[in-house]
Amino acid sequence: MSQYFQIYTTEDIEPLLTRRAHEIKLGQKIQLADNKDWINSIQNSNAKFVLLGIPEDIGVRANSGVGGAHTAWIPALQSLLNIQSTNLLDGAEILLLGAFHFDEWMDASLKMDSVEMRQLVTQMDDAITPIIQAIVAHGKIPIVIGGGHNNAYPLLKGSSLAKKMSVNCINLDAHSDYRIMEGRHSGNGFRYAKNEGYLHRYALLALHENYNSQTILNDLQRDENISYSTFEDIFIKEKIFFGTALTEAINHTLGLPVAIELDLDCIEGTLSSAITPVGITPLLARQFLYRCTSLIHEVTYLHIAEGATQLRDGRTDLSTGKLIAYLISDFVKGVLASN
Repeated sequence: MSQYFQIYTTEDIEPLLTRRAHEIKLGQKIQLADNKDWINSIQNSNAKFVLLGIPEDIGVRANSGVGGAHTAWIPALQSLLNIQSTNLLDGAEILLLGAFHFDEWMDASLKMDSVEMRQLVTQMDDAITPIIQAIVAHGKIPIVIGGGHNNAYPLLKGSSLAKKMSVNCINLDAHSDYRIMEGRHSGNGFRYAKNEGYLHRYALLALHENYNSQTILNDLQRDENISYSTFEDIFIKEKIFFGTALTEAINHTLGLPVAIELDLDCIEGTLSSAITPVGITPLLARQFLYRCTSLIHEVTYLHIAEGATQLRDGRTDLSTGKLIAYLISDFVKGVLASN
């Protein structure tokens, strides 16, 4: 195991769990890995999903964003562990692996400029990739809670290396994260993955016209393996229904294993580095995940990125963790229902 990863034990999750008489919570049924042999734990587990966190905000700040994406992981985990265990979602379907701890780099990055922080992002990529590769290679579906959207790159790379082929991706996001390759940060993970052959087809859903440059739009339009819809075409100009745009995005990614990405900055009012006053509703985000799982034959991973409970500028919203828990539960239920 990487020196930058902590395997979670019962002692780690017990303080997060609220027990009640006559109730069973997800955290009482969720599986854990053996700290001494986590690979064997994953291989022998009957859990379909492996949950892990990447609590960092270096990639966001390296892209001139507001830091805070490192704060969502523990609140999200706590909310998830306290969901009721029922026949609809027992908890044993999930193996909680643990979380990366880039504390040293996080502290050092506070005194760095963007060029130096982008070098740190590359080092994080190298730490994350092999763990994702191992999880996917053993037939499991990673559920990853960020962290910045820079982490899409090592997730795509790790999945591609494990599958020994390029993978496709569908991304519900206000931004394309397809900026130029100027050093790694939260705004160019998909560009790097595409350029290096880990990402084949890329479908973007509900981009915001105001926050994607003409240069990026030109690049998206020129590539036949990229498709996108805009928030304005769906909800303002009403040229296409959300469900139709989603179906077209899913159809574009069929044929290869599909990564599912959800950037919380597309959800109206959700605390993130680029919080938006106008966006999709949490309900539509939940429907997005459930519908993807019902129509996509082979899901590679789920990545929920950019959320925060506290930004470095002082803004707070403790409900972000509960929203992420809803999204994870919808995804897991959808995958299980479709199999």
